[in-house]
Amino acid sequence: MERYLPKRSSSWALSKEKEATSMELHNIQVLYDFAIYNCLHFGSYTELIYEDQQLQTRQYSNIELAREATQLAAGLRSLGIKPGDRVLVMMPNCPEVVIAYQAIARVGAVLVPILSQLKEAEVQFIAMSAAAKAILTDNPHPLALYNSLAALPTAPYIIYTGITSEQKEQPDTISQLLSYEEVVARGTEKADHYLTDLDGIKPAPDDIAVILYTSGTTGNPKGVTLTHRKLVSNAIGASEIDESAAPGQGKRLVTLPLAHAFGILTLNASYLTGAQINLHSRFNPYQVLSAIERYRITTFAGVPATFVALLSVSDGRTYDTRSLQYCSCGSAPLPVPVLESFQQKFNCQIREGYGLSEVSASLTVHRANMLQKPGSVGKPLPNVEILIVDEQDNRVPPGALGEIIARGPNIMSGYYNFPEETRRAMRNGWLHTGDIGRFDEDGYLYIVERKKDLIIRGGLNIYPRDIEEVLVAHPAVLEAAVIGIPSERMGEEVKAFVAVRSFIDAEMLMAYCREKLANYKTPSQIEFIQALPRNALNKIDKKELRKRHTLCAAGRKEMPS
Repeated sequence: MERYLPKRSSSWALSKEKEATSMELHNIQVLYDFAIYNCLHFGSYTELIYEDQQLQTRQYSNIELAREATQLAAGLRSLGIKPGDRVLVMMPNCPEVVIAYQAIARVGAVLVPILSQLKEAEVQFIAMSAAAKAILTDNPHPLALYNSLAALPTAPYIIYTGITSEQKEQPDTISQLLSYEEVVARGTEKADHYLTDLDGIKPAPDDIAVILYTSGTTGNPKGVTLTHRKLVSNAIGASEIDESAAPGQGKRLVTLPLAHAFGILTLNASYLTGAQINLHSRFNPYQVLSAIERYRITTFAGVPATFVALLSVSDGRTYDTRSLQYCSCGSAPLPVPVLESFQQKFNCQIREGYGLSEVSASLTVHRANMLQKPGSVGKPLPNVEILIVDEQDNRVPPGALGEIIARGPNIMSGYYNFPEETRRAMRNGWLHTGDIGRFDEDGYLYIVERKKDLIIRGGLNIYPRDIEEVLVAHPAVLEAAVIGIPSERMGEEVKAFVAVRSFIDAEMLMAYCREKLANYKTPSQIEFIQALPRNALNKIDKKELRKRHTLCAAGRKEMPS
């Protein structure tokens, strides 16, 4: 085995004589152990195929990824990055992200992945909150990024990719501005020294491995702290129930951001199963269908908008998607009509799951041998407990609605430097998710709504998803989102935002709703919109819809009579 893998990691020693078959899942204790396990079992396999928007591809075997990750890790050590230091990675999906994740784990530093779409103020807040020592980025203006962070107590290194020497705009005198290639070169200049140094780094399973900053829909984002042990537990649980292909034979198509908890889980689980990752920088429905056909993809994960878009593809050709074993859906409830239409059109099962950043990505899943219940997100992962409780935290019976709380080895340690927020979320050892749901008699979980999205009209609880399901079932409706709007008489009224595929007016749609829903649930307002706003994770952005309504309402009040 090459020295690009450490001599020791966690509880075992690696040597050329060590047989790969002696490596077991229970040996894995920290994140870099995933790379070791993967290389010993599947080293020569093609682990990663990256396809950009111009259909240009790059391929890496598992050993090649580990080699470049070790070179980058040595470069980070040459900059003084040490175990426990926080390193931000702010790039769209690309091979450098995968390599950086491995390198940061090997250094024993803490990965802080953030979306490349974040604005300057958001990056400043996270960099300051995490006390970042370095930022890896594809930002085309690294000097501007550096200047925006120069006022921090300790300005981080800015390590940039994708900029040629001709495009370079920063002076060479700024020592904290370095290209990705320069950092790798610094590490390889004294390879023997840094390899020995890296071999001596042994993070503990309960050390923080990743800080995931939440989307900040209600203020500044909070950093979810996840230890090595928690991430390992979730990845092993997910890999053990993946029956899509024999070890080393699976092919996963990944378009969801690797900066998201589910992206990290996908990578880690793939290391364990030897699945090949077909990585795209962003979601494009035509490119996805083409990739499924060309690469014989076996599994694909998306959000509800993903499957709506795939159903809407109309370029006049038929794609061969017979290789798909199943698709996964998370992040938000998938409308049942969309699920049923997709499964009928593509002859491929969608397995819904449920999770959030605070649980290392996943709490529940649909297994292949389980009864598939439309609208359900399946059953808890192994070693995960979930309860439905009332406002006093008393457990409620099957069928009753309440808040979803959970505990298990994958639950976060807390919010980074936010002790009060941690105490509110973690009570008596249980994570209070803020989601409303129910169990059925068979133990299947159903997500009904976020607490903050609940509409209370005249004292009656209204769950937007109930109305959204009815709206999207209409053949003229492409997508719909429902919010509560202020009402002096009723407290709140129901407003629907609708994107259509063919003509229908508001009165016709309201009449349709009255046939399907109780009167108090029928929208009092319907606003047609060309496309629903989405956040960086492609979720419908109800915060933006509320803002849109407020601005429109204010405009109406200001209009002269």
